[in-house]
Amino acid sequence: MNVNITVKNFGPIEKAKIDLRPLTVFVGESNTGKTYLAALIYALHQNFEGFSQLPWANSAASFLGLVYGPRRRFSPSLQDKVEQEKLEMLEKLNTPGRPFKFSDLPQQMHAQIESTLTDQEDFTNELERCFDLESVSKLIRFTGSQGNEMKVSLSVREGDQTCWSFEAWDTGSGLTTDGHSNPDMILLNAKSKTKFREISDVERLFRALGNRAGKAPDSYYLPAARSGIMQSRDVLSTALIKRATRIGLDRLEVSTFSGMIGDFLEQIFQYRERKGSSSKISRVAKQLETELLEGKIEVKRATPEAYPEFLYRPDQAKEGLRMSHSAAMVSELAPLVLFLRGIVKKGDLLIIEEPESHLHPSAQTKIAQTLARLVRAGVHVLITTHSNYLLQQIGNLIREGELRKQGEPTSDTDDYLKEEEVGAWWFHKNKPVTELPFDLTEGIEPEDHLDIAEDLYNRSAGLQNRIEETKGKDAVESE
Repeated sequence: MNVNITVKNFGPIEKAKIDLRPLTVFVGESNTGKTYLAALIYALHQNFEGFSQLPWANSAASFLGLVYGPRRRFSPSLQDKVEQEKLEMLEKLNTPGRPFKFSDLPQQMHAQIESTLTDQEDFTNELERCFDLESVSKLIRFTGSQGNEMKVSLSVREGDQTCWSFEAWDTGSGLTTDGHSNPDMILLNAKSKTKFREISDVERLFRALGNRAGKAPDSYYLPAARSGIMQSRDVLSTALIKRATRIGLDRLEVSTFSGMIGDFLEQIFQYRERKGSSSKISRVAKQLETELLEGKIEVKRATPEAYPEFLYRPDQAKEGLRMSHSAAMVSELAPLVLFLRGIVKKGDLLIIEEPESHLHPSAQTKIAQTLARLVRAGVHVLITTHSNYLLQQIGNLIREGELRKQGEPTSDTDDYLKEEEVGAWWFHKNKPVTELPFDLTEGIEPEDHLDIAEDLYNRSAGLQNRIEETKGKDAVESE
């Protein structure tokens, strides 16, 4: 899917227009909106159950199976109507050479999807949850242009066809939403002029609506505060247990987390590895442990119902260390290892704030390799970053991909990226967000990084010259 997102007057952002790639990179100064846009993308993904061919694709497939499945039975009058709708749908599915379009779905299902796209309550609630706000209107740009209209647009395309679109805007009086599905959107292409069995066609349609995989993609957000959360996990779990039994809790003023941090806490405190996890994604987690942590992240529980305890056991060590006793790099990378080992699956969206935090420059370059490996494993990744080391290594990985295109692979690993798989956007203060195209010579290099390097060099050269001049004066005076 080609996913395009446009925002205007959103938080610190004046204007931005981006499209999501397998690896999407947000770079720029602090307080320019990188986290705001990442959080918005997370909210959109959560609200629509992913960016699939249809919004709520998995729910739509479940609805179709529930109502029109072979074992479903209704009252005699309603059953006749359902059977008639099913026959009409199957006739369209079985017409040789005819593609099955969105408009060919039963009218009830068609109308339901259209109405939910215009329902403002769910998206309003998701925005308020993710940004921990009492009113979405507080997201209207709060620097330099108060009172203007805030606008969010989402467009999902597949190939040359628009699948569906969504818009939300707010002038200060509350959020208004609108959305449309393309009635001519092709859900199933006719690949054969021969008829299929009816049950085969129904199953094919279920799979098409259910994101062609039987389960909608999930999204996960690793916040910048993840290291501190991991180091204080034991204290937090104890506080949660005590607070859960405190008398008169309803009389207390309870502070709340943003939705992303709340979701992250829930995933950590209720952590259980998913059965049948992708071997490719699990392999990336093992590589992280081997190449960067030089040890393993262990999960222990006092009882099956207890909160999990996370330990770091260095290679050759007999016992594990608590996160609070481990290096900052360990608590920084432990959540990523845990998510890749047991939660994230192919097709999911993984958002990581500042993956370079607490890492030595050499480790930052290895994290870039981890991102490339995730892309190769089918995970969609979005990062925010301030690291020039990370960007330079991403540039090298794209160069590796260019060599592979020319039939000259440089290694047998999955440590490469294709240029079209990477999208980098540069965030500025009080200016529109601009795309950073890859350059074979410069790689991905924001101008302000070059300006800072030049300023540092000029200052260094100036100070050295003054020192040499001072030494020369001292030598003359001593003579």
